[in-house]
Amino acid sequence: MLTRRRFLGRVGGGVGVIAALRSGGLERVLAATRAVDGLSPEQVARDEDFWFEVQQAFTVDRNIINLNNGTIQPSLRVVQDAMRRHYEYSANAGWQTTNAFAREIEQVRRRLAVNAGCDTEEIAIVRSGSESGEIAIMGIDLKPGDEVVTSEYDYPRFLNAWRQRQRREAVVLKIVEMPPLPIPLDAFYDRIAAAVTPKTKVILICHMTHWTAQMSPMKRITEMARQRGIDVIIDGAHGFMHVPVNVRDLGCDYYIASLHKWTMAPPGNGFLYVRKEKIPTLWPLTPAAEGMKNDIRKFEDVGTRTFANRVAIAEGLTFNEGIGIERKSARLRYLKERWTNRLKANPKVRFFTSLDPAESCAIATFGIEGTNHAKLGQKLMDEHGIVVSPMRHAKWEGIRIVPNISMTLQEIDYFADVIEGIIRSGPVT
Repeated sequence: MLTRRRFLGRVGGGVGVIAALRSGGLERVLAATRAVDGLSPEQVARDEDFWFEVQQAFTVDRNIINLNNGTIQPSLRVVQDAMRRHYEYSANAGWQTTNAFAREIEQVRRRLAVNAGCDTEEIAIVRSGSESGEIAIMGIDLKPGDEVVTSEYDYPRFLNAWRQRQRREAVVLKIVEMPPLPIPLDAFYDRIAAAVTPKTKVILICHMTHWTAQMSPMKRITEMARQRGIDVIIDGAHGFMHVPVNVRDLGCDYYIASLHKWTMAPPGNGFLYVRKEKIPTLWPLTPAAEGMKNDIRKFEDVGTRTFANRVAIAEGLTFNEGIGIERKSARLRYLKERWTNRLKANPKVRFFTSLDPAESCAIATFGIEGTNHAKLGQKLMDEHGIVVSPMRHAKWEGIRIVPNISMTLQEIDYFADVIEGIIRSGPVT
């Protein structure tokens, strides 16, 4: 567990860090963290005094219950303040700020690498999780007939990127059909492994899918792939800062992260981990100078970008490090279980997400028998001020629920009350 002393040491330590936290409005969170030192993550997950202080760090409209935190996370006060401060500085001084911000961005890169479990020179800071994935997908050298294996539950944008390569370069895209959700990890592995042939060059899997947070047996797949000389891309848009992540331990060649989700950095940020020996052979989306061939920064060479929102990533990292990722994950799982435990016994409710704590965290997707889930989503917003994410796959439809640590138990309980009332009154059609 990340104690206060370890947290201060990780981000620089000393009076300067404490002063920065106070100026950013996080003094109360730091005090609350001191109060729970020595407790297990599961004990802290149930400490409402601690989470009340955490909730005050967010700027959210408490008249709306946002359960669609999987698309974009609520904003931290300290991140908003940093964005304003850095933007005003760059707007007033223009090009003269370049060197100062460049140094700060390198510190952000270092801290991302620490949290991802890799070398600083293996992290490219990019404009989104989508750009991160497309760098990896479009940049790997493939020949006509080379095969790419992925599942029907990967991100549609990435499937479209592979389809473009299929049309343009005659690579073979193998989209593996899966058994009914939730998918046992052994069954997931068996289906992926069965699709692999001597022509397979790349496997793309999700840490957690955006559909249901279905997890994949990542290490088993990367070990199998490594033995056969196959590259593995892990889409970690819903993994990084949601649960503990160590990309080297996972054994992947590329890891995709979206930083405006669980890191709660400003929109327009993501990172791509590239295993060091893969950097020279991976092509950037935007051509870079030949001299950058071995440099992770070649993937960032896209022209003028806003310095402010990259530098402000640091505030999101500091907030997450201060709480501790183990505590955060335990709280998110606790919030998920608070409503799923009420609904799972109802015979009209079907869960498309595993409720096994080892295979899920914050996110759960469910369906109600006989219900039009798009209309249910609209009803929840119009009549109850509850924002959810209706999901419609070719094989099923449902509602994805994604809480955040900004939320209160009362908000979670109100959602469960409303759903139970809707089930009693008859399906929304």
